[in-house]
Amino acid sequence: MAKKVKEKALDANGFRKFGIRDSVAYAAGDLGCNMSFALKGTMALFWTQVMGMGLWYSLLLIIVQVWDAINDPLIGTIVDSDKRKYKRNKFLQYIWVGSIGLIVGGACCFLPFPSAPTWAKFIIFIAGYVIWDAFYTIANVPYGSLLSLISDDPADRASLSAWRSIGSMVGNMLPMVILPFIIYNEDKSLNGPRVFLAALIMGVLGFICFQFMIKNTEIRVDTEITLKEDQPKFNVFKALGNFVKNRPAVGATIAAMGMFIGMQGAATAVSVVFQIYFKNPKISGIVQLFAMIPIVFFTPLARKMVTKYGKKELSVVGAICSIVGGLGLFIITPDNTNMDLIIYILCQLIYSLGLGIYSTVSWAMMGDAIDYNEWKTGNREEGIVYSLHSFFRKLAQGVGPAVALVIMNSLGYVNNTVDEFGNASIDVTLLSWDVAVKLRVLVAVLFFVAAVLQFVGLGLVYNLDKKTLAKMNSELQERRAANK
Repeated sequence: MAKKVKEKALDANGFRKFGIRDSVAYAAGDLGCNMSFALKGTMALFWTQVMGMGLWYSLLLIIVQVWDAINDPLIGTIVDSDKRKYKRNKFLQYIWVGSIGLIVGGACCFLPFPSAPTWAKFIIFIAGYVIWDAFYTIANVPYGSLLSLISDDPADRASLSAWRSIGSMVGNMLPMVILPFIIYNEDKSLNGPRVFLAALIMGVLGFICFQFMIKNTEIRVDTEITLKEDQPKFNVFKALGNFVKNRPAVGATIAAMGMFIGMQGAATAVSVVFQIYFKNPKISGIVQLFAMIPIVFFTPLARKMVTKYGKKELSVVGAICSIVGGLGLFIITPDNTNMDLIIYILCQLIYSLGLGIYSTVSWAMMGDAIDYNEWKTGNREEGIVYSLHSFFRKLAQGVGPAVALVIMNSLGYVNNTVDEFGNASIDVTLLSWDVAVKLRVLVAVLFFVAAVLQFVGLGLVYNLDKKTLAKMNSELQERRAANK
């Protein structure tokens, strides 16, 4: 007797029905991104403490942002203007290419040659960062744009966004907890060769995650453009103008920049605080993992809460929670670091609750912003909208640590010996207690400013509340149906 073949459940348009497979696959994509991205927080420590670049590193970060200014919009416009037919989808094809390059690019940022001349270190850093950043953008810009094509249902998008947060969280948690036990020596200093090996391994793991996502992604939203003789060619300057006028995209971008000022700008200061204030860098990952508990609890509730209250409404509440947690970080008891550690953890829990509420819907909000662009201008322009969003995020990721390092230097972080090439090295064991306390205050300032920026972007600029979003989706569905 022949075995009965199980038929796939299809939706009204003949696509595989949206389900947990889509959410897990999309989460794997951000897990892949973060396998490469997670070590960026260690980059400042590596280049100041291992490579001995001191304040030169701040200058290098500013220089590579010029490349970012060209790289992200350039790749976004290439994706948007690419009208070739691919076997599955052009976004998936770009992601595949980017995932290969990230294996090499991530490791190139941590080539351990501390004895090299200063000019050689400049070349090593800039070349490594440019290679990594190019391939990260090739993978990440199409990946972010992909959310709006997997489903046009608001609840489905909320689910994808929430699961992306899970992928991002796992991608950050694993390195966050495991790496401190690997990359630090017994004297609390950083081990350069181990950081390089970790970056190489994480690139390979990221590649595996991307391949899983590509294989299990279903594209359900038809946005293919039928080229006509009278249709105007893609205009990058017009697309840039559309982005500036796109309030949801601008608001979501301001919020994301705030989030990354908190996450990346404060990352170096947080690492040093655990080195010299709490005097235990190996527990830094565990503490940050503990702070993610609210995100874990909120994520399963995101879909239902978005359906009931709306993305904008929820994210504003989250920003307020983060402001409260940021204010609490100013409570410092330097005479009792154990008590201070408890206060720090509790305030991080409150801060992370707000961050968790926002992060679970943040990507769905960008998907809605892409739809908003189509609603107002008639053009989707996924690549340029998301690439500009990505550019400003990465600007915060680069400028934030650079500014933080300049402030840290003014507080006494860059301290002592100068090698034969004139590089000012940093021996954390020689930093004074007074410097440690000042850096602890700096961490509170950076997190608070980040929370305020999130509130401004989400509460004052982003304008797609629940009612407006429903109207937009209804009109877009009617328009697409009429054009078929």
